Amino acid sequence: MTHPRAVLFACTMNAIRSPMAAAILHHYMGSKIYVASCGIAAGDPDPFVALVMDEIGLDLKTHRPHSFEDLEDSAFDLLITLSPEADAKAHDMARTNAIHVENWPIADPSTASGSREQILDSYRAVRDDLVKRVKARFTA
Repeated sequence: MTHPRAVLFACTMNAIRSPMAAAILHHYMGSKIYVASCGIAAGDPDPFVALVMDEIGLDLKTHRPHSFEDLEDSAFDLLITLSPEADAKAHDMARTNAIHVENWPIADPSTASGSREQILDSYRAVRDDLVKRVKARFTA
């Protein structure tokens, strides 16, 4: 699958990895691909996400996490999972829907410790990894 029409990014809480990935893909592909994100559960917004995304000109200050159950549409061509929990849920969905599943194992930066700058560096590493993966998968 090289050119999906609709992509869903999923992680555990839809607070860090999946909204970052969705914003990055939307930035590069605009309206060429419908993009959404969700989590196994709806977590709380993470302020570090807005900070590191703002550094590359993407605004996630108003993102509010939501779950699979909150999705208005389930007609996605591609579901990209970013956590083991989301991967398990995605494969359950793929059994009953015509959806291709890819797993991008991405570390959870919320588990980082250290100074504020060290924690932000963990979020930046995730952001930068997602940028590379999105470019490789969708713009090559």
